[in-house]
Amino acid sequence: MVTDSTAALPPEVAAQWGVIVVPLDVVIGGERRQEGVDLSSAQLAAALDAGERVTTSQPAPAAFAEAYARAVESGAREIVSMHISGDLSGTVRSAQVAALAAPVPVHVVDSRSVVMGLGFAVLSAAQAVRDGVSGGPDPSAPGAEESRARRLLDLRRRPERVAVDGVEVAQRARQVGSQASAWFLVDSLDHLRRGGRLSATAAALGTVLGLRPILTLRDGRIEVAEKVRTRRAARDRLEALAVADVRRRGSARVAVHHLGQPELAAQLADQLEAWLGDLAGKVQVCEVSAVIGAHVGSGLLAVVVADA
Repeated sequence: MVTDSTAALPPEVAAQWGVIVVPLDVVIGGERRQEGVDLSSAQLAAALDAGERVTTSQPAPAAFAEAYARAVESGAREIVSMHISGDLSGTVRSAQVAALAAPVPVHVVDSRSVVMGLGFAVLSAAQAVRDGVSGGPDPSAPGAEESRARRLLDLRRRPERVAVDGVEVAQRARQVGSQASAWFLVDSLDHLRRGGRLSATAAALGTVLGLRPILTLRDGRIEVAEKVRTRRAARDRLEALAVADVRRRGSARVAVHHLGQPELAAQLADQLEAWLGDLAGKVQVCEVSAVIGAHVGSGLLAVVVADA
């Protein structure tokens, strides 16, 4: 399993599930760095607050070729390569180019999502591979530990694991990613407008009458979901949207992202847990990936909801 650094997976989680993470590049003041290698989200936030020019670029196909070679050396017979929405980055195209020359079949997945929308898709694929079935629950899903214990008992009763088909695992990741919901609250839309990821008209709404837009992902693209008068009202609306979505699904996994606002993110996570209880379990709190932070600017607060 391969993904890119926009999935915002903590390194220890990626290592636990055997996921190879290919970093994207971030250029700060003319100096090129790799996300998660020599650049953290906190360092990026400091650069943005200092007014430094920040740009990003997707990995070259050679970076994916190297990741696929590492997977093969580790014994992989198939590879599932899961990535940020193709409408937000050329990363998935680089992966597709590298897949053409890979020594084993590579199933490239455009998740149509980003941050933990992609991250939850990757974890679902990882769980499917480890369980030996493509429909296994994600490790962060409510009740996952109990389910894992039951599956371990089942494994002791049978001599071999069920073979996993790469196509089925890729489809599981594609389903979770494409059906994930994400809402973003940012201090300024200028970064998104300059990067071409939000139209000038939509960005202008951020300054008209003091409106604060809540952004969302629709079919892999960033759009304005709603317009709210104040940031406090926008935070409340962010919470309400997530709660309604989880209740609609019946059960879900939830993550709160931030860039330079850990206290607000923790507060929002606590409020979501209080509202949702067992419907979502523990809400994950993590900084947004540096690449996404470069496009939205500091002050980001976001909620991601995905199927359990």
